[in-house]
Amino acid sequence: MKNIYLIGGTMGVGKTATCQMMKKKLNNSVFLDGDWCWDMHPFRVTAETKQMVLENICFLLNNFIRCSGFENIVFCWVMHDQAIIDDILSRIETSNCKVHLISLVCGEQALRDRLEKDVKAGIRTEDVIRRSIERIPLYQALNTIQVDVSNRSPEQAADFIIEECQ
Repeated sequence: MKNIYLIGGTMGVGKTATCQMMKKKLNNSVFLDGDWCWDMHPFRVTAETKQMVLENICFLLNNFIRCSGFENIVFCWVMHDQAIIDDILSRIETSNCKVHLISLVCGEQALRDRLEKDVKAGIRTEDVIRRSIERIPLYQALNTIQVDVSNRSPEQAADFIIEECQ
């Protein structure tokens, strides 16, 4: 039986870093970041691009599921609405899989500190701080395991998730 880890969280919470650690720690694993499926310039969020990104994500996840070389599939994306998670789950073949639904959450100050570092490093723009903080409460309404990463490194978060999901 394969493990599929769907890991959500607001921008800057540490999804990519945590999932990269999980990929290294889990046997026969593969990692997909949903952002890779619509990395475009200029970035446009429209009905058409939203549909395209979901199709891209589910196509890749299904290919990973079908590939005998993978036991663990790690996927992350913002996923701030239950409908996004449900849509992805409705499009992928999970009959021989154990699905783990996780949300990385953290306090406002921890998130602000992380994002300000990214802004100073030129990785993100200043406006992401407000947008990301506004999404914090949305994760409480999801049918996911909430993992508080306020005081956890990506490696500690990865270890916690792996242990919780065994």
